[in-house]
Amino acid sequence: MAKVFRPSNRESKILSQIESSKERNRRMALMGIQEHIEPLSNAIAMKLVENKLVETSNKNGLEEQILKCLDKLSHAEDFDIDYQNAAFRSIVPNPHVVSLYVTAFVIEQVIKLKDVVDIYGSDEEIYHCINRQVAKHLPG
Repeated sequence: MAKVFRPSNRESKILSQIESSKERNRRMALMGIQEHIEPLSNAIAMKLVENKLVETSNKNGLEEQILKCLDKLSHAEDFDIDYQNAAFRSIVPNPHVVSLYVTAFVIEQVIKLKDVVDIYGSDEEIYHCINRQVAKHLPG
């Protein structure tokens, strides 16, 4: 017979605080997108091209698409964000919501752009490249 786990009041309070801080970090990151949208989209596009993860004939077109993705993310509902990120949730243990959303966009949508020749690297490499830029510009 399985043991029933009943957390004490103190444990429940600690778990609640952890969840609250995660949710607060998520909200802060999503609110911070609009303040840093242009430098962030430029940095992400530049690093994807520099690291040879995305081959494109028009870097400005890639930057514009990432800017549109970030703008859409800043106005998206939680359900839409979670739906977009669902397939990539297990890429890393504690993914940043913005990095994960942009990674999903790059992997699923960028390949369809006429200026993009091909996308190279694993999902993890793309995520880490994007996450380094997001960490420089956004909290959380």
